Amino acid sequence: MNNRKTSAIIFSVGLGTFMSSLDSGAVNLAMPLIRDGFGVTMSMVEWIVTAYLLVVSSLLLTFGRIADMYGHKKVYQTGFILFTAGSLLCGLSVNIGMLIGSRCLQALGAGMLFSTGPAIITNTVPPERRGKALSITAIAVALGLCAGPVIGGTLTTLAGWQSIFFINLPVGVVGMLLVRRNIPRDEKHTQARFDIAGSALVFAALLLILLPLSLSGDYDLPVGWFAGLLGGGLAVAVLFVLFEARRKNPMLNVRLFRNRVFSASGIAALFVYMAQFIMVFLAPFYLQTLRGFSALTSGLLYLPMPLATMAIAPVSGAISDKHDSRYISSLGALVMAGGLFMMSFLAADASLVYIIVSMIVAGIGFGMFQTPNNSAIMGNVPPENRGTASGTLATMRNIGMALGVAVSGALFSFIQAGAKASLSAQGMTGSALDTAAFIQGMHITFLAAAVVALVAMAASLTKGHVKTQAEINREKAAEAAE
Repeated sequence: MNNRKTSAIIFSVGLGTFMSSLDSGAVNLAMPLIRDGFGVTMSMVEWIVTAYLLVVSSLLLTFGRIADMYGHKKVYQTGFILFTAGSLLCGLSVNIGMLIGSRCLQALGAGMLFSTGPAIITNTVPPERRGKALSITAIAVALGLCAGPVIGGTLTTLAGWQSIFFINLPVGVVGMLLVRRNIPRDEKHTQARFDIAGSALVFAALLLILLPLSLSGDYDLPVGWFAGLLGGGLAVAVLFVLFEARRKNPMLNVRLFRNRVFSASGIAALFVYMAQFIMVFLAPFYLQTLRGFSALTSGLLYLPMPLATMAIAPVSGAISDKHDSRYISSLGALVMAGGLFMMSFLAADASLVYIIVSMIVAGIGFGMFQTPNNSAIMGNVPPENRGTASGTLATMRNIGMALGVAVSGALFSFIQAGAKASLSAQGMTGSALDTAAFIQGMHITFLAAAVVALVAMAASLTKGHVKTQAEINREKAAEAAE
């Protein structure tokens, strides 16, 4: 395959990754306006993100398995179609229910794109270019996250929140044409039995866990219902693990978790993304609802974080190639916790410099963590299991995101309501009451995010020594010499 054809494949895959990442960044920024436009509560509007992440998280492994059975190109192309159709329906939504349902359709497409993009590159790009190709798709994610808030803020300010979904339509059409033209036809695949039960169990577990967390904020959910739903979700999750462990062709190869580096790195990733999305969900409400910034200004203030991540990630990755990545990723989680701790002190009149510096510190920490942690996961599983490992990492990442949004909305609403009642009893009223209650809820929620990042650091430290590529090469050379 010539370089031009290879570049066309990489670009086609990167465009799908960029489109879905761009959409995520833009939607997060627009949530305060969507909430006000539909006149709904924060707990309700968080389902715009939670429903999306729930569908993606629970179906990544499913779509990966379907792609292995029926063809990666078919699934990837279908993903473009569904994501584009879902974007159209999101923009046309007339109520919050229609918007959440349309986001679920978007999520079906995104799950297909996320689960098959790396596999297409692995299958079609020559080994000597594969690492660079995969890094380009990672850059596409970072670019999407960088551009999303700015483009979303601009479009929302000029043309309303619906425009952030309509912008996906031309990108989606171009993407479908590029996939059809550039990505090679699928080879014939062995049609093994599909794990329907495993897919249903993981979806049920996530739904039962996330539902009470989301409803506990603005709804009078009885303690018994909360405990029952959450406990039921955890029980179904355990059942899923036991069930998959006995399957001949499981959707999730639970044996991979016997590898200490793999399991600890996966758990650390879950908690880091959970911490990040606690902040990502709450920050737009602080910037727009409390401070009164426009969506565009909010996007510009949010931009330093992904830019810092994009700048530091290649550096931390290069260092992890030569040194034990356990310490680099752990330090990254600690720095991220520091940035989130700084954000817990945001006041109603915090300076723009303080906001930006806090964002940069959190972004640097995330960039220091991400690349070494991913490298540890992918470098410590057998080659024949790397596809499953990649899908598992993506699943852990999205579960962390979904938990972050659910915990952020629930904890903030609970603390804010308690603070409002307490301060009101002390005689505080009006806008002063609303501001003080908001700040108190945000303070505790950001502190919780910092604690979650510290848990990620602890998990990362437990993975033990992570072999560098040089150590692996020396071991291979010694084995060959024998």
